Amino acid sequence: MNGAHAWKQMTIIGSLDELADLLASWHGLYVRWSMGPEADLPEPSSRDALTGVELPGLSANPLDIEDWWGERPLRTWAARRLYDYSHLPHVKDRRVRPWLLHGTEAGRGPDNEPLVRDVQPIGWVDREVITEAEEEIEQQQGAWGPLNRH
Repeated sequence: MNGAHAWKQMTIIGSLDELADLLASWHGLYVRWSMGPEADLPEPSSRDALTGVELPGLSANPLDIEDWWGERPLRTWAARRLYDYSHLPHVKDRRVRPWLLHGTEAGRGPDNEPLVRDVQPIGWVDREVITEAEEEIEQQQGAWGPLNRH
């Protein structure tokens, strides 16, 4: 990571529209649900929960817009990418929260998720953005629930 303790100056993404604007102007952004860069970056690797195997990067979810999304609203794309994992603070630890990062994909984890290295923290995703994402998803035809395996 460039710049020691750069995460301490991370901005806060305060709205779903702000997140959509970031997605329109950046490539290679990911969202990670954890206790944050301070906990993750000293030794940037995740562990497979089933086997305990150390993975070669941080588990994260890609935010880049796929071509098949077409001209659909970026706001809905951003909402979907957040909403799918919004159950994690309830399942893992209430201190788990989403943050954006930029990095290099180093491989795939056991759930086919990207494993990211050379991490540059971008910003915290405010709880209000998750609320907006939930509201956006509820407005969609055929709304779904988060990807909660429990």
